[in-house]
Amino acid sequence: MEMSNQASGGHQNPNQENPLGRVTPAAVDLDGVAGQNSPASGGGRKGTGSLALVFALARFSLVASLLWGLAFNVSEVRGNSMRPGIEDGDRILVDHLSFLLGDVERGDVVVMRYPLDPSLDYIKRVVGLPGDRICIRNGVVSINGELLPEPYIGEADPYTHLVTTVETDTYFVLGDNRLRSSDSREFGFVPADFLRGKVDVRIWPPGRMGLIP
Repeated sequence: MEMSNQASGGHQNPNQENPLGRVTPAAVDLDGVAGQNSPASGGGRKGTGSLALVFALARFSLVASLLWGLAFNVSEVRGNSMRPGIEDGDRILVDHLSFLLGDVERGDVVVMRYPLDPSLDYIKRVVGLPGDRICIRNGVVSINGELLPEPYIGEADPYTHLVTTVETDTYFVLGDNRLRSSDSREFGFVPADFLRGKVDVRIWPPGRMGLIP
C-alpha cells in the first residue's frame, strides 16, 4: 500500500479485501396520501373541518419526512473494514448536519465519497486532521509525535510504514480492521467536501443497537 508523494514507503497487505466499507442506502417506505371522497351533501362544516385537518396533518407528515431525509438517512454497511465495532450488514444512521454545525474531530466515524470512484460511499474513521504529522510503524499510529490510543481497532497492520503530513482541507482516514481496509494508506487524503456525514448510532441488528465507539 502506498500514498503517492505522501508516504515514505509501504508494503502491500496480502490480506486486503476489495471493495471495503461501502455503505448503501436502506430502503425507506413512505406512505402516500390516499385520495379522499367528497363529503356527502349535508355533511356540514364538521365534515369539511375534519377533512381539512386530515390534509393538514398529511402535509405536515410529508414535509417532516422530507426534512428528515435531508438531515439523516439509514444506510447498510457492506464489508468488514470497520470490524469489530461495525459489521457487514449493520444498519447505521448517517447524520448529514453534524459537519455543518461543527468541526470534524479525530476519531469521528464518517461516511465519505470514495476518492477513486466518488459514486461510491465508504465508511471510515478520521485519524488525521489538516496539518497533522502522521507516522505508522509496526501497527502503531502516532500523531504529531504522540501515540494515538485506538481501543476500537481489530488487528493492527504490521505491513505499512508511512510518514506523511495531512494537507490543507483534507483528512487521513483508516478502517478499524486495518488488515482488511482500503483507506488513506491506499488512496491518500480525503477532501473535506467528500465527507457526507457522521455516524454515531447503529440501528440494526437489534442485539447490537446503540452508540458506535
